[in-house]
Amino acid sequence: MRILILGGNAWLGQLIARHGVDSGHDVTCVVRGTSGEVALGATLVTADRDNDDGLAAVADIRWDAVIDVARQPGHVRRAVRDLRGAARYVFVSSASAYAQQGPLGQGEDAALLTPLAADVMESTADYGAAKVACEEAILTSFGPGRSLIARAGLIGGPGDTSGRTGYWPLRCAFPARADGGVLAPDDLGIPTQIIDVRDLAAWLIRGCEQGTAGIFNATGYSIPLGEHLAQARLAAGHGGRLVLAAGQWLKARNISEWSGPSSLPLWLSDPDWQGMNARSNGRAVARGLSLRPLVDTLRDTLDWEVQQGIDRQREAGLTRAEEAELLAEICGGR
Repeated sequence: MRILILGGNAWLGQLIARHGVDSGHDVTCVVRGTSGEVALGATLVTADRDNDDGLAAVADIRWDAVIDVARQPGHVRRAVRDLRGAARYVFVSSASAYAQQGPLGQGEDAALLTPLAADVMESTADYGAAKVACEEAILTSFGPGRSLIARAGLIGGPGDTSGRTGYWPLRCAFPARADGGVLAPDDLGIPTQIIDVRDLAAWLIRGCEQGTAGIFNATGYSIPLGEHLAQARLAAGHGGRLVLAAGQWLKARNISEWSGPSSLPLWLSDPDWQGMNARSNGRAVARGLSLRPLVDTLRDTLDWEVQQGIDRQREAGLTRAEEAELLAEICGGR
């Protein structure tokens, strides 16, 4: 197949390209050139999609599939205009497109946000609406039978610079406390849901090969935080204990939820947001989405984290010093 990837040099796009090349396809990546190299064996086309004619170099080629990871509606609106001769259009959307993030187990027919009218998303607060606008442009131009919309959940695995996948196995492998204790929130029943970036990339290429069409929640399996932590401990060979702290206690000490500095990643206590980690992925699994065991994802991510440096500044989580101070307050001399 002749596959065009719009954005193939960042994390997910690069892996999609690699899977395409390894599967024997003729892969071309259109990139601005600021996020890294394309996969070995792929053809590189440098272009700026902010320009109205940004895709001119690839517009007259008959593509078997276009795969797009864009977030700006203008990029997608111009792409479907210029690449309308492609056999199919595959778009990596987001579960952020849904209007409600609280209900558990929602499928693809749940209500969406109002699509962003503008071509440019000026704020990350508009991310979900921007993705809806991108979907709308694709479905209008290519129709449901020639479109694959993959609403991805939280993507993790080796290369996850957000730090959310790697934090827990890394902390369990290198505890901040001599007795091996690891600080965790006591909300162990809240849902978590991660899809390995490699599984997502492989499924998108298979979708091109098999002519898969439709809208899918491309997510991992939803499991409680306690089970996720158990898998992280297994991946790290952790023999210490989890030191559980109440959410109010953590927040009183300015510990954040979900992501960012001084946080406990994946902790999300607000019920109005917990559904984002409990989407139904049954439709995608029925159409060939194959998910590796979570422990394998966490073990491979731990290896990557160690290669990057265990004490480097990270995008999410507590530093060892921060955690040691909190554990000392909880445990004292114990």
